[in-house]
Amino acid sequence: MVKQERAARTRETLVRAAAEVFARDGFVLASLTSISRRAGVSNGALHFHFASKQALARAVEDEAAAVVRAIGALARADGPHPLQRLIDATHALMERLDEDVVVRAGFELGSGPPRRDGAVDLRGQWQSWVEEVLKDAERDGLLAPGVSAADASVTVVAATVGFEQLGAEDPAWMSAQTLVQFWDLLLPRLAAAEVLNGLQPGGTAAAASRRG
Repeated sequence: MVKQERAARTRETLVRAAAEVFARDGFVLASLTSISRRAGVSNGALHFHFASKQALARAVEDEAAAVVRAIGALARADGPHPLQRLIDATHALMERLDEDVVVRAGFELGSGPPRRDGAVDLRGQWQSWVEEVLKDAERDGLLAPGVSAADASVTVVAATVGFEQLGAEDPAWMSAQTLVQFWDLLLPRLAAAEVLNGLQPGGTAAAASRRG
C-alpha cells in the first residue's frame, strides 16, 4: 500500500511538472528531461510511469478534462436555471484556468498547434456543454425574443475561449471582474425580461460568499 501511494504521488508530481513545462515551452519544445528535473525525479522514474511525451500530454489533458466535466456537473446540479448555471460555470472555469496549471496546459495541448493525434479537445468539450445549456434555456423560454441558442452559444464560447487564450499572457482576462463586465453587457440582450433581474453576473457562489 505504501509503495502504491508513493507511485501515485510520483505520477501526480510528474503530471503537474509536465503541465508547467508544457504551459511554459509548448509541447514541441518541452523535453522529458526538463519535466523529470522539474518534478525532482530521475528519467528512469518518469519512463516507469509514462512511456513518452505524448503519454504525459494525454495525462495532463485527461486531468484537465475531468475538471471541466466536474464544473459542468456541479453547475447543472446547483444552478437555479440554465442561464445562471452558465454564468456560474464560466466563473468556475476561469478560476480554475487562473489557478491550476494542469487545466491551462490541458486547454493549450488539446487545441493549440501542432494538432496531435488523439488530443483531447477541451475547447470543443466546453463548446458542447455551453450549447447544451443554452438549448435548455431556449426550450424553457428564458432567452430574449429573437435570440437562438445557436447564436448565443457562438458569442459565449468565442468570449470565454478568448479570455482563456488572452489570460495566458495577462491573468486579468480571466478575472471575476472581466466576467462580470461581460455578463453585464450580454445578459440584457440574451435573457428574457422576466428572468433578467434574477440573474447574478458575479455567479451565485460569489454572491453567497459576499453575503457570508
